[in-house]
Amino acid sequence: MPASGGVTRNTLRQQIADALRDEVLAGRLQPGQEFTVKQIAEQYGVSATPVREALVDLTAQGLLDSDQHKGFRVHQFSVDDYRGMVEARALIVDGIFRRLCDRSGAIHAHGAPLVSVRRRAEEAARAARAGDLDILIGYDLRFWRELSGFVANRYIADFLHRLRVQAWVFAVPHLRADRRPGDWLWSRHEDLVDAVTLADPDAVIAVIDAYNAHAMRWADHLERLR
Repeated sequence: MPASGGVTRNTLRQQIADALRDEVLAGRLQPGQEFTVKQIAEQYGVSATPVREALVDLTAQGLLDSDQHKGFRVHQFSVDDYRGMVEARALIVDGIFRRLCDRSGAIHAHGAPLVSVRRRAEEAARAARAGDLDILIGYDLRFWRELSGFVANRYIADFLHRLRVQAWVFAVPHLRADRRPGDWLWSRHEDLVDAVTLADPDAVIAVIDAYNAHAMRWADHLERLR
């Protein structure tokens, strides 16, 4: 019985963490917004223990800040933080694909996992072109998570996913405040899948370089708005 109770609590803890992460990604919890364990527990109608555990988990992921006296608040990332995220993922992803290349320079990627990645790419690109931020975030995160999981080990994939969640947490308030957010939504997911399918490392690196350059141009744009 104790083991069963533990599983139930851990599942609830994860559900609360996922729900709060979605609230932050949707912009309903704004950077700097404060709340307590009690407020979240009452909101979801659960006890304080799994809520506290979920908030601690999100703090460890860099999405929340903890204040012993005030509770928790949504972390506020800076433009420099965002640039650091882009640089970090660029270095890691470049290393992943260079490692995947064999002596002839081919990337070995095929089969059912790549078909699933392509479906995510199509949905993400469609949402980006439509400027639908709510739909895009979920598909974009799934696209990169599946692609990273397909070509990298679990630890690298988990780290990259955390970086991308943090990048979206930074981006959402700025994009929602922009009258033309679609101008800054990257939509070349399908091009990347095409390059991987063709086992063309140069094309893969070119798309990823363009993706990172796009992110850096947006960071420069935000700096000019200050």
